Amino acid sequence: MVIGICTLELNIPTAASLKDKRQIVKSVIARLRNEFNVSVAEVDRLDSWQTAVLAAVTVSSDREYAHGLLTRVALWVERTRLDCDLVDYEIELI
Repeated sequence: MVIGICTLELNIPTAASLKDKRQIVKSVIARLRNEFNVSVAEVDRLDSWQTAVLAAVTVSSDREYAHGLLTRVALWVERTRLDCDLVDYEIELI
């Protein structure tokens, strides 16, 4: 069994308040859950207006599949979300 964790650091330049940030983060989380069937949560920088750290997690029996899925998650955020910028991401397999 392999547990894959992808940590995504996002910059949200259009957010002028925590309410604006939470609206964007909530949308990203919902879309990731629907598109990729991964568990997602905001895990850091909860009180920062323009930055967010999300973690996407998957469980698989195949290391390559888990890594590929999480790579696709990061690339999807980078390519399709125009309301936030992907600053950095890290994939860890346990």
